[in-house]
Amino acid sequence: MTVARTGGCLCGAVRYRLAAPPQGYGACHCGMCRKFSGGIELGIQIMPGGIAWEADETLHTYRSSEWAERGFCSVCGSSLFWRLTMPGPMQGMMSVAAGSLDSLDGLDLVSEVFIDHKPAGHAFAGERPRMTEAQVLEMAGVTPPGGAA
Repeated sequence: MTVARTGGCLCGAVRYRLAAPPQGYGACHCGMCRKFSGGIELGIQIMPGGIAWEADETLHTYRSSEWAERGFCSVCGSSLFWRLTMPGPMQGMMSVAAGSLDSLDGLDLVSEVFIDHKPAGHAFAGERPRMTEAQVLEMAGVTPPGGAA
């Protein structure tokens, strides 16, 4: 039996339900994710339509780049997601903060991205797919600042 995954912010003002059970979560080592999350961003990839907001009056977004925005609770400040906003094959895809789930039971770390930006002191044990910034941007169809993808 599959258990529905729910989550929300620290104060409870923002609540959500995932449409399908996640297969695991990934780690992002980019500088923006580190600043937004306060460390390594652990996120669950959700495609458009994959999340239902049950309470979102305090959910706000911040455009963090030309191709993405970040969502947070304006009451408690919890980092909740980042979402691709630019047109392309992955537009609307979001990474929901794994820590905002009510439970991580049964989920494993399945990938790491922006591995070339990982601080030297950070290391996760185990084997999993790892992608550099260039590989991630190419997959998302994003042209990096100042050059070709």
